[in-house]
Amino acid sequence: MVSFSHRDPGTDEAVWRKAFLDRELPSLDETFERLVVVAAHPDDETLGVGGLMARTASRGASVTVLIATDGEGSHPDSPSHTPVDLAAVRRREVAAALDQLSPSIDVQFLALPDGGTDDHRDAIAEALRALLQGQGAHLVVVPWSGDSHRDHRVAAEVTAEVCADLGVPWREYPIWLWHWGSTEDVPWGDLEVVQLDEPTVKLKRTAMHHHRSQIAPLSSAPGDEVMLHEGMQAHFDRPLEVLIRPAGRSLAESFFDDFYRRNGDDPWGFESRWYEQRKRAITLASVPRERYASALELGCSTGVVTELLADRCDAVLAVDIADAPLAIARRRLGDREDVRLERLALPGEWPVGTFDLVVLSEVGYYWSAADLTRVVDLIRNAMDAGGHLVACHWRHPVAEYPQSGDDVHAALRAAEGLVRLVLHEEEDFVLEVYGLAGARSVAAETGIIA
Repeated sequence: MVSFSHRDPGTDEAVWRKAFLDRELPSLDETFERLVVVAAHPDDETLGVGGLMARTASRGASVTVLIATDGEGSHPDSPSHTPVDLAAVRRREVAAALDQLSPSIDVQFLALPDGGTDDHRDAIAEALRALLQGQGAHLVVVPWSGDSHRDHRVAAEVTAEVCADLGVPWREYPIWLWHWGSTEDVPWGDLEVVQLDEPTVKLKRTAMHHHRSQIAPLSSAPGDEVMLHEGMQAHFDRPLEVLIRPAGRSLAESFFDDFYRRNGDDPWGFESRWYEQRKRAITLASVPRERYASALELGCSTGVVTELLADRCDAVLAVDIADAPLAIARRRLGDREDVRLERLALPGEWPVGTFDLVVLSEVGYYWSAADLTRVVDLIRNAMDAGGHLVACHWRHPVAEYPQSGDDVHAALRAAEGLVRLVLHEEEDFVLEVYGLAGARSVAAETGIIA
C-alpha cells in the first residue's frame, strides 16, 4: 500500500487533465434503475460520484448512499472538536451536500469506527444486501480498492463479495489515487467515465463546499488543519468522473438464475429479433465445413443455436450454467438423440472429450480475464487436430459483464496455437473462426486451391 500524507502537494491536476485529453475512454452505461453508493466516510460519495448521483436522480432513478463510518477520525489531534463532535458535524455536512445534489437521495449511516471497518465487514455486507433486495437493475459504486486507504479497501472488498454473490454490477471510484498517484498507477484499460455538463459540475462544486470540515481548517489551532487542500479539491472539479471496472470475478450462477426469473423465456430476443436471426445466419454461414462429427457449444442458453448446429453435426454437447434456459432447450430439442444438454459451471467444470467444432457465442464476456484465459486453454486442448472454434460476441459495453466482447476476441487473438480463418466485424458484434496450427481456408480444404 502506498504511504502518503494529505498534507503533501500531490500530483497536479494539470497532469491528470492532459492524461484524459490524450485518451478516449468508454462511458459508463447509465441504464440502471437504482444506484447504490457505498462510502467509507462522509464526503467520499460527493467527491467521487457527486455528478453521477445528480444525473441519476434527475432522470427519476433512485439513489441511496450507504456511509460506513462518520469520519470522526479525520482530525485526531483537534483541540476544538472531539470525535463525537466531528461525527455530528460530518453527518450534517453530508446530509446538506446530498440534499444539494438532489432532495430525493436517501442516505443511511452505519456509524462504524473510522479506521476500523476491517472488524465490521459483516455489518457492511448485511446493510448492502438489504439495499439490493429490491427489484430493478442496480449499479453499486464504492471507493477503489487500490486507493491506499484501509477503509476504502475494506469497503471495496466487501462490496465485491456481495455484488458477485448477488450478480449485481459494481464499479469503484478513486479518491486518493489522484493525490498520490501518477499516470502509470492508473488501470487505464479498466476505466469508464461519466461526462458532466457545466450545470452538473457547478452543482457538484456547491455540494463539495458543504463539507467544510474537510476543505477548510476547523480553526487556526494546530491539529485543526485543512484535510483536502485546494490542489486535492481540484481533482474533483473536472467535467468528468472516473469509475474502474473491477478485475473481479466471473458472473455467478445466481446472476443467470435471477436474470431468467425476471425476464422470462426469451430474455435476449433470440426468437423475436431480426438482429439475432441475422447474426445466427452469419454465424452458421461462417462455419467452415458442411458437416462435423462432434460439436461443443459453450453457453447454449435456450437451445436456438443448438438446434441449428444439430442439423450439421453428428453429435452436439451443449452446456449452460443455469437450469432455466436448459429446461427451455430440452423442450425445444425434444428427444433428439444427437444432442446432449448438461449443466456445467465453466471453467471449473469442463466436459470430457474432444470435438471438431467448438462454439463460443455470447458467453466469453461473463468470465473474468483469468477465467477466460483458462477457458481458451481448455478449448484448445479440447479441439481435434482439424477442429474449428467459432466465436461471436456483442461489442457494446454492458455494466454487469466483467469484460467486453472486444476483450474476449483480443484474448483469442493473443492465444498461442490458434490460427484465424474468418473475421467478420460490425459495429454491434465481432465474429471469428479459428483453427489449430496448419488450419487451411475453406477453398484450400475443399481442393479448390492447392
